[in-house]
Order: sequence, then structure tokens, then C-alpha cells
Amino acid sequence: MSSTTARTDGRARPAARKGARKKASTATAHGATASDHRLSLLREMLVIRRFEERCVELYSSAKIRGFVHLYIGEEAVAVGVNEALHQEDAVVSTYREHGHALARGVPADAVMAEMYGKVTGCSRGHGGSMHLFDAGRRFYGGNAIVAGGLPLAAGLALADRMRGSARVTCCFFGDGAFAEGEFHETANLAALWRLPLLLVCENNLYAMGTSLAREHAQTNLAMRASSYGMPAWTVDGMDVLAVEAAARQAAESIRADNGPHFLEAQTYRFRAHSMYDPDRYRAKSEIEQWKGRDPLQGLADRMRSEGQLGDRTMEQLEQDVLDVIEQAVQSAEDAPAEPVADLLRYVTSEPGSTT
Repeated sequence: MSSTTARTDGRARPAARKGARKKASTATAHGATASDHRLSLLREMLVIRRFEERCVELYSSAKIRGFVHLYIGEEAVAVGVNEALHQEDAVVSTYREHGHALARGVPADAVMAEMYGKVTGCSRGHGGSMHLFDAGRRFYGGNAIVAGGLPLAAGLALADRMRGSARVTCCFFGDGAFAEGEFHETANLAALWRLPLLLVCENNLYAMGTSLAREHAQTNLAMRASSYGMPAWTVDGMDVLAVEAAARQAAESIRADNGPHFLEAQTYRFRAHSMYDPDRYRAKSEIEQWKGRDPLQGLADRMRSEGQLGDRTMEQLEQDVLDVIEQAVQSAEDAPAEPVADLLRYVTSEPGSTT
């Protein structure tokens, strides 16, 4: 695993809670070979990348409106972490959540329709880009407020703790959340109550347009998180295999009742903060340097060097993914908007309702 040494709280590790289900930690889970597993990871990252690139085109042509925050460059974090989670686990996300939703298994059709504001979207078109939601897959947003998902994640984890469930709640957030009280309150209570919570900080070095170094005197976020008495370490967020290994180690420890864990995934967004952002606060050379560590290209190159990926397979993979994205776009184009009479449905209570 490409990470720094884990910082632990020194507590003994009790036996796993009753009912804990261990997910296979090898690449041969469900009969898949190491090559098949890597190809699956590459495909998932490619779906996110091509989905986001298509969103740029659709936004530019006014098919998609409102705020849009792209995940291009950070795909390894969403895919690697979700690979380590179980179906019954919960995921809480940020406003940059398209990649998280797709990696969680929310269909591209449902995500794209939500981007369009159509009734077939995962939030019936009410949420848009920043509020993707799928209760059936235990994907609880999409939160537009920085650090806003952290207290929600703590509540989900507390509920599981009180029920004696072996489920993990995973909360994604950016480095900007460290400047918010919600992070520190959540970290403190999670450690006090030993909540089954996986905190994943996607440190892309910029809170909107403010660099981490100009905002925080101490930029070692894993070290800061460890001060709350939880295991915390840093992982290369541009390496999907390293992220998966780190997330799996953390999730399995959480299931063994070792309390919350923190992962700092050091990553980088190749695009601006949002589609409205002129992106004048970063040097072009810095962006190009990080693009040289593209997580998709990195995994593909590694697979090629080990004889696991050929040109024909890659071409077919690209075509298959493009077909999925174009089908999602066509489905969103054809989908109806919600009837005007239903626009307040799920927003306000029904007339005469006492709830």
C-alpha cells in the first residue's frame, strides 16, 4: 500500500462484532483474476471521466444548468474507496459527487437525467448536480454545503452503532472542510463514541481558489485528524490500487469495532473548481505536472507493462463506455420533466397532513 505509516490511538482491537461480513480482500474475489479486477477498476474510472467530459459539452450547450463541479482527475479515490465498501454500507458525499455516485453503482442514466433536471433522475430532477441521492444504494447525497455531510454521516454511523450493525458509513469531503467546525465536531464525537465511520478527505490542495498552504499553518491533514485519537494516514489519491488497499484496511478495522478511521487521499482536480470558475489561482505548469500522474493513464500503463492490457482491449473498453454515456444522454433527452402539479411534492407536506 502506498501510504505513510498509520497513526493509531493505541487501543486494543476487540473481536469483530456479531454479524460482520468480511469482503474478500484479494483481487480474485468472485472468481476474478488480478487482470480482470484491474480492468474493472479502469472501466469504472473511465466511465466517470467520459461522463464528466460529456457534462462539459452539455453545460456549454445549455443542456445542463446551475452549478456543476467536475471530478476529472480524482477518479481513483471514488473507485478505490467504493471497491472496499459493502452494499449495505452508507456513503455520504459532497457537491463534487458525480464520481462517487457512479462508483457507488447509481446508473449513469439516473445521474445524467438528474443533471438535466428530469423526473427520471435519481432525485426526480429536484436536486441537480449537487444533490444526487439514492436511498436504495445507501447513497445519501450530494451536499452543497462544505462539510455539511459530516454530521449526517456521524448520525448514520451512530444509528448503526446503536443497532449493533457491522455496517460502515463512509463520508467524502474536501480539504476545505478542515476549516469548518463540522469536521472537528464530527471527528471528536466519532472518536468518543467509537463510531463505525470512515472519513475520506479528498485533498486536492485547493478550497475553491485558496491553496491549502495559504489557509492552514499545518498542512499534514492526517496528523491533525490523528489528534482526535483515531487511526489516520495518507494515501496516493492518484493510484487506484493504493486507495483500494488503504480503504479496505480501514474498513475492515472499522468492522472489527476499532472506531473511526481517517484517510487523506492526496489528489488533484484537473478542471476548475466549478464551471463558473476562471481558474486563475493555479499555475498552468502545476496543472500539467499533475496531469502527468493521471490515475487512468497510470493504471493503464501499469497493466500494459505487465501484459494485462492490449490496444484492442482498450479500444473496446473506450467504445463500450462511450456507448453507456451516449445512452445516458439520449435517455435524459427523452425523459419528461416533472409535471408542474408535482413540483412541491416531497418538498412540502401534503394539505391536511399532521406529519
